[in-house]
Amino acid sequence: MHPTGKAQMTDSGAIGVIAVTERGRTAADRLQAVWPDRVRTFTENRAGEQLRSAFADCGAVVAFLAVGATVRALAPVLGDKHTDPPVVCVDEALQHAVAVLGGHHGGNALAVEVAGVLGCRPVVTTASDAASAAPLDSYGADLGLTVADTAPLAPAGAALLSGRPVRLEFDGDRVWPLPPLPPNASTATPRESAEALLRVSDRAAAPEAAPAVPTVVYRPPSLVVGVGSARGAAAEEVGALVDRTLAEAGLSARSVRALATVDAKADEEGILRAAAERGWPVRVLPASELAGVDVPNPSEVVRAEVGTPSVAEAAALRAAGEDGASAALVADKRKSENATAAVARLRPRGRLALVGLGPGARDLAAPRALAELHRASVVVGLDQYLDQVRDLLRPGTRVVASGLGQEEERARTAVAEAQAGAAVALIGSGDAGVYAMASPALDFAGADIDVVGVPGITAAVAAAHRLGAPLGHDHAYISLSDLHTPWEAIERRVRAAAEGDFTVCFYNPRSRRRDWQLPEALRLLAGHRPPHTPVGYVRNAARDDEHAAVTTLAAMLDGEVEAVDMYTVVLVGSSASRTVAGRFVTPRGYTWRG
Repeated sequence: MHPTGKAQMTDSGAIGVIAVTERGRTAADRLQAVWPDRVRTFTENRAGEQLRSAFADCGAVVAFLAVGATVRALAPVLGDKHTDPPVVCVDEALQHAVAVLGGHHGGNALAVEVAGVLGCRPVVTTASDAASAAPLDSYGADLGLTVADTAPLAPAGAALLSGRPVRLEFDGDRVWPLPPLPPNASTATPRESAEALLRVSDRAAAPEAAPAVPTVVYRPPSLVVGVGSARGAAAEEVGALVDRTLAEAGLSARSVRALATVDAKADEEGILRAAAERGWPVRVLPASELAGVDVPNPSEVVRAEVGTPSVAEAAALRAAGEDGASAALVADKRKSENATAAVARLRPRGRLALVGLGPGARDLAAPRALAELHRASVVVGLDQYLDQVRDLLRPGTRVVASGLGQEEERARTAVAEAQAGAAVALIGSGDAGVYAMASPALDFAGADIDVVGVPGITAAVAAAHRLGAPLGHDHAYISLSDLHTPWEAIERRVRAAAEGDFTVCFYNPRSRRRDWQLPEALRLLAGHRPPHTPVGYVRNAARDDEHAAVTTLAAMLDGEVEAVDMYTVVLVGSSASRTVAGRFVTPRGYTWRG
């Protein structure tokens, strides 16, 4: 209820911002500018009333008020920690954004977001976040997992954070790609010594008696119920059949992700209402798709009526197996007088995140890249890159490091870990798709894993910004390493770039054993460029020992090439490139008009 006593519709996507001072209103305007479609500002002087209104009407609240005042104002309307909207308080000096309520379901993240906009410091006090451990009440939430009963969360969380043995269990070998847990929690923890259990299961009830230790059961979205019906079948009959089918198979309705049927039944009121009453979305599939699904109980009568020999079984299998997922029937077709139902279960796939860390500086790594590192249970990478990010990994994350020259091994290892069901991050510098690990990994990866790519700032881009604007017009990237590409192929590409008058960015330009390729490439370009063509090179771009220089093609060929090594990116201008105030610029060719 609204504080006035009137029922209100909650806008779950809105952020209610309480600002009753001039400084608070100015800060609220900054939030409004960044999130114009999310922020609803409450600026009247009745702070307590405004705060309670925002708490009732919005999905989250940011209050430019003291924490104590906020807590006292909200105390009469607080409900449950799992349902109250997140609340963040920002002090008058704009120094701290404090996650006060709803930390695990958005409050902590909102505090970080607000701090990012206002330039203040996020303050997070929930125990699991302070310990950098995955919070149990939102564990696996991004995969759709829900908690069957919240009562065991507190004692199980206490066991987890205090370092006591905790066992993680899955149904059979169906491992979900979950975030890491601290080392004291594992599938290898013996049940007899575990002081808490974390169980991921779509089974309706555990096969054994009530456990003697706190047990948190997570319901994964693993089931699809397929339904067919005669025209006009009642929702009560359809719903009763669905419930019976799940119960007889020992399956939890909390793990149903959708109800599926054939397109001929898309407007069947009984099916639609039965799904709505249970809070399930409805997937409608063409008969032509269902006709190709192999099922144990086909019917020619059904084929004659709707164009497919199976509705319930085929729809369950087809909807559960979308996006290439593996699916199997766990409840064959059951019948009532006017309806049929079946249940299929999808097999969870492992997750591979291809993460580019950027050129080196932490603040040039994408926030999404850092979030993927925080989420991964296995991180695979070159040893020197892993050393840069170990502080970002959660306790319990398994690290698989290898040295230079072992790229194929790293790619195969990351894919294999994902195929085993883990949440894997395969890391590299720059962008994972530019002379990095994405291509070898995807060369091995099949449709049995989910793949996520996270863009990163490349060495070329970082170097270009350090030098000026050398990539302002068409340009080409060429690696001069002939370890995997024959020099003849590299030479053809350099000649083509020279003849096409591209600005050229050379990766892997020169090492102790490969010292002739860069001078040769520069000579090829010099046949199509004037001697004064600008050349820039940057060593360790965006790192503490960065070195950058702008010179000319003639100077490079006259010996300055000796300053270049494998940690350097070299950029050679086109015929239009020039040096302006010491900066390397390739004009775009705009015609400016007054």
